Amino acid sequence: MGWIKSVKEEIAIIRERDPAIHSSMEVFLYPSFKVMLHYRVAHALYKRGHFFWARFISQRAVRKTGIEIHPGAQIGKGLFIDHGNGVIIGETTVIGNNVTLYQGVTLGGTGKEHGKRHPTLQDNVMVSAGAKILGSFTIGANSKIGAGSVVLDEVPPDSTVVGVPGRVVRRKDRTLPREEMNHCDLPDPVREDITNLQRANTELTNRLLDMELQLKRIQKGKEV
Repeated sequence: MGWIKSVKEEIAIIRERDPAIHSSMEVFLYPSFKVMLHYRVAHALYKRGHFFWARFISQRAVRKTGIEIHPGAQIGKGLFIDHGNGVIIGETTVIGNNVTLYQGVTLGGTGKEHGKRHPTLQDNVMVSAGAKILGSFTIGANSKIGAGSVVLDEVPPDSTVVGVPGRVVRRKDRTLPREEMNHCDLPDPVREDITNLQRANTELTNRLLDMELQLKRIQKGKEV
């Protein structure tokens, strides 16, 4: 009964998060659906100490889906992996509830740590395509990681991170419902910096023009 409930939950998650799906039968073709079923079995074996068979099942899932989830990873409810090809989730990764990952995401380590080597993603985190989160730190709840970002440090809750290396460019003290997980309309810090420089340059130019005008008036007054 538990397995049937798990299948129904995975179907509901994919139908809710992917607008391209038209029927529940299509879910059975999704890599996200297949890999999560394999992961649940592999993780149960891993916790019982059957490490070889756990890895055997997880590696079969990699070949079928292009998504690599180590059976030791701890994953909560509602994980959705959109498309998913190239997604890697390391052994000591901890993922909370209602997390969304896009293709090419890596939740990995730096190669210099022991024990807890991989990141922790709290509830409602969204990680956009190609982003890399490397190290044993926490991504706070309701945060967004922009496409192609490389995150190497802890991220506070309700934050938006972009860039290489990733930096927080926006904070919001509110929850992030699933339907608002838009990974396209993220801030562009480079464009913002250029805009600020242009604004400052315009203000400085206007001040210089005003000073030149005042100087001309003073000189004209002396001549008179």
